[in-house]
Amino acid sequence: MQERPGKDAKIFKVIKFKSMTDEKDADGNLLPNDQRITKVGRFIRKYSIDELPQLLNVLKGDMALVGPRPLMPRYLKLYSPEQMRRHEVRPGITGWAQVNGRNNITWTEKFNLDVWYVDHLTFGLDIKILFMTVKNVLVGKDTQYGGSSTNSEGFNGFN
Repeated sequence: MQERPGKDAKIFKVIKFKSMTDEKDADGNLLPNDQRITKVGRFIRKYSIDELPQLLNVLKGDMALVGPRPLMPRYLKLYSPEQMRRHEVRPGITGWAQVNGRNNITWTEKFNLDVWYVDHLTFGLDIKILFMTVKNVLVGKDTQYGGSSTNSEGFNGFN
Protein backbone atom coordinates (compact mmCIF):
# COMPACT_ATOMS: atom_id res chain seq x y z
CA MET A 1 0.00 0.00 0.00
CA GLN A 2 1.11 3.52 -0.72
CA GLU A 3 -0.22 6.84 0.50
CA ARG A 4 -1.70 9.08 -2.19
CA PRO A 5 -3.75 12.27 -2.23
CA GLY A 6 -7.37 11.82 -3.26
CA LYS A 7 -10.34 14.16 -3.57
CA ASP A 8 -9.61 17.47 -1.88
CA ALA A 9 -6.00 16.19 -1.48
CA LYS A 10 -7.11 13.96 1.42
CA ILE A 11 -4.51 11.21 1.89
CA PHE A 12 -5.60 7.58 1.47
CA LYS A 13 -3.81 4.26 1.01
CA VAL A 14 -3.81 2.96 -2.55
CA ILE A 15 -3.65 -0.80 -3.00
CA LYS A 16 -1.11 -1.99 -5.58
CA PHE A 17 0.86 -5.04 -6.61
CA LYS A 18 4.56 -4.59 -5.96
CA SER A 19 6.34 -4.77 -9.30
CA MET A 20 9.79 -3.42 -8.40
CA THR A 21 12.48 -4.23 -5.88
CA ASP A 22 13.81 -1.70 -3.39
CA GLU A 23 17.43 -2.12 -4.53
CA LYS A 24 19.70 0.82 -3.81
CA ASP A 25 23.12 1.97 -4.97
CA ALA A 26 26.16 2.36 -2.71
CA ASP A 27 24.94 5.84 -1.66
CA GLY A 28 21.54 4.52 -0.57
CA ASN A 29 19.62 5.90 -3.56
CA LEU A 30 17.08 3.73 -5.34
CA LEU A 31 18.40 2.26 -8.57
CA PRO A 32 16.69 3.40 -11.80
CA ASN A 33 13.30 1.78 -12.41
CA ASP A 34 14.49 -0.27 -15.37
CA GLN A 35 17.04 -1.94 -13.06
CA ARG A 36 14.53 -2.62 -10.26
CA ILE A 37 11.53 -3.97 -12.16
CA THR A 38 10.97 -7.70 -11.81
CA LYS A 39 10.09 -10.05 -14.68
CA VAL A 40 6.59 -10.44 -13.28
CA GLY A 41 6.47 -6.67 -12.75
CA ARG A 42 7.30 -6.06 -16.40
CA PHE A 43 4.38 -8.27 -17.46
CA ILE A 44 1.81 -6.87 -15.03
CA ARG A 45 2.75 -3.30 -15.90
CA LYS A 46 2.63 -3.93 -19.64
CA TYR A 47 -0.97 -5.10 -19.35
CA SER A 48 -1.90 -2.73 -16.47
CA ILE A 49 -2.67 -5.67 -14.20
CA ASP A 50 -0.89 -3.81 -11.41
CA GLU A 51 -3.87 -1.42 -11.27
CA LEU A 52 -6.50 -4.13 -10.60
CA PRO A 53 -6.15 -4.15 -6.78
CA GLN A 54 -7.27 -0.51 -6.89
CA LEU A 55 -10.79 -1.80 -7.57
CA LEU A 56 -10.88 -2.25 -3.77
CA ASN A 57 -10.10 1.47 -3.43
CA VAL A 58 -13.05 2.16 -5.77
CA LEU A 59 -15.34 0.00 -3.61
CA LYS A 60 -14.12 1.84 -0.49
CA GLY A 61 -14.92 5.18 -2.16
CA ASP A 62 -11.35 6.50 -2.15
CA MET A 63 -11.08 6.26 -5.93
CA ALA A 64 -13.27 6.16 -9.02
CA LEU A 65 -12.80 4.03 -12.11
CA VAL A 66 -12.03 7.21 -14.06
CA GLY A 67 -10.24 10.32 -12.82
CA PRO A 68 -6.75 11.81 -12.59
CA ARG A 69 -4.19 9.22 -11.47
CA PRO A 70 -3.12 9.81 -7.87
CA LEU A 71 0.50 10.85 -7.45
CA MET A 72 2.74 10.78 -4.39
CA PRO A 73 1.83 13.21 -1.57
CA ARG A 74 5.29 14.80 -1.62
CA TYR A 75 4.42 16.47 -4.94
CA LEU A 76 1.42 18.38 -3.55
CA LYS A 77 3.60 21.35 -2.61
CA LEU A 78 4.77 21.64 -6.23
CA TYR A 79 1.33 22.04 -7.80
CA SER A 80 0.23 25.39 -9.15
CA PRO A 81 -3.31 26.40 -8.13
CA GLU A 82 -4.52 25.30 -11.58
CA GLN A 83 -2.79 21.90 -11.30
CA MET A 84 -4.23 21.44 -7.80
CA ARG A 85 -7.68 21.41 -9.43
CA ARG A 86 -7.08 17.76 -10.32
CA HIS A 87 -8.03 17.06 -6.69
CA GLU A 88 -11.56 18.45 -7.15
CA VAL A 89 -12.61 14.91 -8.16
CA ARG A 90 -11.76 11.44 -6.90
CA PRO A 91 -8.63 9.98 -8.47
CA GLY A 92 -9.12 7.14 -10.91
CA ILE A 93 -7.65 3.85 -11.99
CA THR A 94 -7.57 5.31 -15.50
CA GLY A 95 -7.99 8.83 -16.76
CA TRP A 96 -7.99 11.25 -19.67
CA ALA A 97 -4.21 11.68 -19.47
CA GLN A 98 -3.69 7.90 -19.49
CA VAL A 99 -5.67 7.39 -22.71
CA ASN A 100 -4.01 10.41 -24.34
CA GLY A 101 -0.36 9.56 -23.91
CA ARG A 102 0.11 7.99 -20.49
CA ASN A 103 3.88 7.74 -20.03
CA ASN A 104 4.71 9.41 -23.33
CA ILE A 105 3.63 12.93 -22.42
CA THR A 106 5.19 15.63 -20.27
CA TRP A 107 4.07 16.48 -16.76
CA THR A 108 2.60 19.74 -18.08
CA GLU A 109 0.56 17.91 -20.71
CA LYS A 110 -0.60 15.38 -18.13
CA PHE A 111 -1.76 18.09 -15.72
CA ASN A 112 -3.48 20.02 -18.52
CA LEU A 113 -5.36 16.85 -19.49
CA ASP A 114 -6.29 16.18 -15.85
CA VAL A 115 -7.72 19.68 -15.42
CA TRP A 116 -9.51 19.43 -18.77
CA TYR A 117 -11.14 16.24 -17.47
CA VAL A 118 -12.26 18.00 -14.26
CA ASP A 119 -13.85 20.76 -16.36
CA HIS A 120 -15.58 18.37 -18.80
CA LEU A 121 -16.52 15.45 -16.55
CA THR A 122 -19.61 13.59 -17.73
CA PHE A 123 -20.82 10.01 -17.58
CA GLY A 124 -20.38 9.80 -21.36
CA LEU A 125 -16.76 10.95 -21.14
CA ASP A 126 -16.07 8.35 -18.44
CA ILE A 127 -17.52 5.61 -20.67
CA LYS A 128 -15.36 6.83 -23.58
CA ILE A 129 -12.25 6.75 -21.36
CA LEU A 130 -13.06 3.23 -20.15
CA PHE A 131 -13.40 1.96 -23.73
CA MET A 132 -10.21 3.75 -24.79
CA THR A 133 -8.41 2.22 -21.78
CA VAL A 134 -9.44 -1.32 -22.70
CA LYS A 135 -8.34 -0.75 -26.29
CA ASN A 136 -5.00 0.75 -25.24
CA VAL A 137 -4.29 -2.08 -22.78
CA LEU A 138 -5.11 -4.77 -25.33
CA VAL A 139 -2.74 -3.30 -27.92
CA GLY A 140 -0.13 -2.24 -25.34
CA LYS A 141 -0.35 1.42 -26.38
CA ASP A 142 1.71 3.89 -24.33
CA THR A 143 2.76 1.28 -21.80
CA GLN A 144 6.23 1.57 -20.46
CA TYR A 145 7.60 -0.57 -17.70
CA GLY A 146 11.08 0.78 -17.18
CA GLY A 147 11.87 4.46 -16.83
CA SER A 148 9.36 6.86 -18.28
CA SER A 149 9.00 10.54 -18.97
CA THR A 150 6.42 10.89 -16.22
CA ASN A 151 7.79 8.42 -13.76
CA SER A 152 7.22 9.80 -10.28
CA GLU A 153 10.57 8.51 -9.00
CA GLY A 154 12.35 10.75 -11.49
CA PHE A 155 10.05 13.66 -10.77
CA ASN A 156 11.77 17.04 -10.70
CA GLY A 157 9.01 19.45 -11.56
CA PHE A 158 6.10 19.74 -13.92
CA ASN A 159 7.95 20.62 -17.11
